[in-house]
Amino acid sequence: MTLRGAIIGVGNVALHGHVPGWLSRGDVEIVAATDVEPARQRDAAAKLPQARWYESSEKLLAAETLDFVDICTPPATHASLITRALERGLHVLCEKPLVVSPTELASVSRLAAVTNRALYTVHNWHHAPIIQRTSALLRDGIVGRVQRVVWQTLRTEPSAIARGEETNWRVDPALAGGGILTDHGWHVFYVLGRFIGQWPTAVSCSLERRGKTPLRVEDTATVRMTFRDATAEMLLTWASTMRKNWAEVTGTDGTLRLEDDTIVARHGGREERWSCPPSLSAGSTHPDWFHAVAVRFLAAVTGHAPAAGNLGEASLCVTLESLARESSRRGEATLPLPAPWSTGVAWAPA
Repeated sequence: MTLRGAIIGVGNVALHGHVPGWLSRGDVEIVAATDVEPARQRDAAAKLPQARWYESSEKLLAAETLDFVDICTPPATHASLITRALERGLHVLCEKPLVVSPTELASVSRLAAVTNRALYTVHNWHHAPIIQRTSALLRDGIVGRVQRVVWQTLRTEPSAIARGEETNWRVDPALAGGGILTDHGWHVFYVLGRFIGQWPTAVSCSLERRGKTPLRVEDTATVRMTFRDATAEMLLTWASTMRKNWAEVTGTDGTLRLEDDTIVARHGGREERWSCPPSLSAGSTHPDWFHAVAVRFLAAVTGHAPAAGNLGEASLCVTLESLARESSRRGEATLPLPAPWSTGVAWAPA
């Protein structure tokens, strides 16, 4: 059976990350596309010549017979688009962040349950080679029980946007919902949740504007998380002089260092290395990671796998981001996290 899908939002991520993945599959046909920028029609036609173009998502959803939609629009629009798609009985794949508040999460997750439709977020960093290898090493107990994680995401500027746009929506709070904490923090939250395997108990955060060019959103976030048996510290910035990802995982029996595309393990008095290209900082659309996301989403659509685990990760991310922002407003106050079941979405360690 071929599933019929449509793409809402034809920007860089859709064109260079999602579309190549969909075109590589024989069980999916992208039959329609839309974007608020009319100029994107030419880009869509070049990549998806058979797909019909619509002036708006409303017209697309009203006219097409679909199985799913793939939402690649700015974050502040996600909740309303997800709601309209679920109300039409469609499955939904959505770029991160799934939504921008716990209230929106509660609303869309309830609707997905009522309509019995899959609601899935693009957590593509799980499928980066270095993250996959690190997760496997931690499951195998190479450094024992994880006690501390330090993570840095360094960028010189926000991610690029599609050609033809005058301003970058990532620095518009009305569209993005926030700055680097929204754009990169979401990824780190779900990755660290899997590394540590626990729901955090508390979070504190400082949001800053360090860059020479003033932005209306934060360009730097320093986040500290407490878990039952571990701690985590994150530095995320668009104001660095270099583009790099770096992390260190300390356990009871050793350490793992992630240096862009290389893992260095020190344990039992010896050192081991694994090369895991491409690096996390190479590009921003990651088409090579999207394939695994599509496989899992389609398994949820066809009933071969549940979507609950992914939605549980989204609940972790939106809870952390919301409380981190509140912590910054309160002068870096340490705020407790509610129990995972209080979000209304099941969460369990991976």
